[in-house]
Amino acid sequence: MAALAADLTELPELDNLFAPQGVIAAAQALAANAFAADQTWFLTNGSTGGLEAAILATCNPGDTILVPRNAHQSIISGLILAGAEPVFLQPDYSEPLGLVLGMAPETVSKALADYPESRAVLVVSPTYHGICSDLAAIAAITHRHNIPLLVDGAHGPHFGFHPDLPAAALSQGADLVVQSTHKVLGALTQAAMLHCQGERVDRDRLRRALQLTQSSSPSYLLLASLDAARHQLATAGEPLLARSLELAQVLRQRLEPIPNLTVLSRAQLIKCPSVADLDLTRLTVDVSGLGISGLEADDYLHCHLGVTVELAELHHLTLIVSLGNTPEDIQHCHQGFTKLAACQTEASLLTHKKIHLFPESLSCPHSRPPLSPRQAFFSPHCTLPTPQALGQVSAETIAAYPPGIPSLIAGEIITSTSLEHLTHLKQLGAHLSGCSDSSLTTLKVIATSPASRTQHI
Repeated sequence: MAALAADLTELPELDNLFAPQGVIAAAQALAANAFAADQTWFLTNGSTGGLEAAILATCNPGDTILVPRNAHQSIISGLILAGAEPVFLQPDYSEPLGLVLGMAPETVSKALADYPESRAVLVVSPTYHGICSDLAAIAAITHRHNIPLLVDGAHGPHFGFHPDLPAAALSQGADLVVQSTHKVLGALTQAAMLHCQGERVDRDRLRRALQLTQSSSPSYLLLASLDAARHQLATAGEPLLARSLELAQVLRQRLEPIPNLTVLSRAQLIKCPSVADLDLTRLTVDVSGLGISGLEADDYLHCHLGVTVELAELHHLTLIVSLGNTPEDIQHCHQGFTKLAACQTEASLLTHKKIHLFPESLSCPHSRPPLSPRQAFFSPHCTLPTPQALGQVSAETIAAYPPGIPSLIAGEIITSTSLEHLTHLKQLGAHLSGCSDSSLTTLKVIATSPASRTQHI
């Protein structure tokens, strides 16, 4: 009831999110100071609105922007809204680990040489698995072209508040960073922040873009939770994070000896040139040695053993040790994985081949799709049986959620690889977002040929 009583609207003493002069302005200034930003904006619809606004603030219709192919689906929404033309950058991929890694600085440099008209570079760091790119090197390359580096740092709001965590994106030269304060800190779901520094991003245009992408009736419960999360981190962040890191290390040490499980380590990753660091509060466990998929393992852990993981994928489970976890949680999680390993599922849909999310791009570090997401969104489309859709331009953006990274993006060519990946996910029980036919029997494709769609919408 106390929370419901605080569910208020714009009263004179409560300020206005889109024209803050009072308590919201003060709270955002405190957040900017805590996160070492020149200016911070509170977001009440998650990182989604912040990422959309970042693209709207830096790109005009038809402008080129460099975007990682492992971008969240909210970034594709931002491209549709802004009308920007993406060049998709291929992050590095480890076949032995079966994981997408970081974005190599050389990939960004080559793409900017090939597309010097680019108006911005966007990088995802950290990834859902806590894998961090070398943002300092990427920022230096980007700034030589005098354009901003935008960072989807949704999973890294705690960076910079403990010496054993990766460096914060702003400290490495990023111009704009979006963080989901609700993911690992104490804010309520949907509560996030956008941090900006320097002059490469027009802040007035960013402010106007945020008015487009956020509700005109923001929740004051979310706003208050952002201020509370900032206060907790600023006043007690280091000891709290030290406890989380200690618990994560205990869990790591207990999971590593379990037969047929492999726990991703920082030592493995930093050997890869595209990886600068790993968030050690995240543990990614490869369960394919058990003969089951990550989705099957997740279902068994949740339904039978009372262990709920953060992210389940074809071959991996990712766990997060947060500020609220206890030693009892660690013990219970260890017991769950021990029982899982002892009860290996013999009948499984999983093949042991590691299936990469978008392997057709591995031979090309960057590529431009036949249609931009905005062109595809507004183009006439038709529905075809899935076998007939092969080789056509997709009218749909389809992703497993979580993590929300599209296997197929509207405007891209539909390939056998993307269909194989989606089919595997469907068979194993993943929730697919964005497909009009959840059975994948049919797909929506662009009704006209790419060559006939030459005008920017």
